[in-house]
Amino acid sequence: MPAPPAFIDGFAALAPHYDVVLCDVWGVVHNGVRAFADACEALARVRAGGGTVLLITNAPRPAPVVVRLLDRLDVPHDAYDGIVSSGDVTQDVMLERRDQRVFTIGPQRDLPTFTELGIQFAPAESADYVVCTGLFDDDTETPDDYRGLLADLRKRDLFMVCANPDLVVERGERLVYCAGAIADLYASLGGRVLYAGKPHRPIYDTALARASAARGTATPLARVLAIGDSVRTDLAGANGVGIDCLFVTAGIHAEELGGRENPHAALLEKIFAGAETYPKAVMRRLVW
Repeated sequence: MPAPPAFIDGFAALAPHYDVVLCDVWGVVHNGVRAFADACEALARVRAGGGTVLLITNAPRPAPVVVRLLDRLDVPHDAYDGIVSSGDVTQDVMLERRDQRVFTIGPQRDLPTFTELGIQFAPAESADYVVCTGLFDDDTETPDDYRGLLADLRKRDLFMVCANPDLVVERGERLVYCAGAIADLYASLGGRVLYAGKPHRPIYDTALARASAARGTATPLARVLAIGDSVRTDLAGANGVGIDCLFVTAGIHAEELGGRENPHAALLEKIFAGAETYPKAVMRRLVW
């Protein structure tokens, strides 16, 4: 069994060992309500020292839309070189299927990001495939509310693209369900699902290619670091692609670890052991 990861107080000691940082957004850089100033400062310092920072997010919207959201939350532009989203990967899949009709599951606010593609939309009864960006109303609904709909889609053997593999995400101080919870339920019913974001390979391949383009050369994986707060997406994704991970505890796992301020070491070890993968280091929050 690997040795427990070091618990560090600041990113400054770790940062010089990496040239490229792939940083999660929701839970590390902001909580859906406000930006985390210390995290933004830490990323800006990486860039000031010659590093490249790409925000890599399971947001189901393309990068330009994510930028506008970050602007509203006061995330400074000097904290990142670019953004790669699962929405970008989803758009690529939809364009490959532009001759097919799509049924979408998700909030109304997500639809404008797809209408520009010239895609033909259809109701569930006549669609050729499904794109799930989330719940129709994530304030009141749970995945179980979709069991009947998903059973009908499964009867037609419709292929689903999951535009956000996250199960839950923080919104302020509470957790809300994401598209990944719907997609996992559909998969449990025997449905075919393509997950467009973390922890799956396509989003990392895109991010690493962007980093190489930004730096003018390919970066060895040993010099690439992922930062995130999710064992299921960030830690597993980094492990799958062969890069180190800095794990932030004050995110979606905070409550099961005993709280945001004083995570319990034994509980932390338990979730890493259960996932059979360990980060390079652990921090409560991303700070320099």
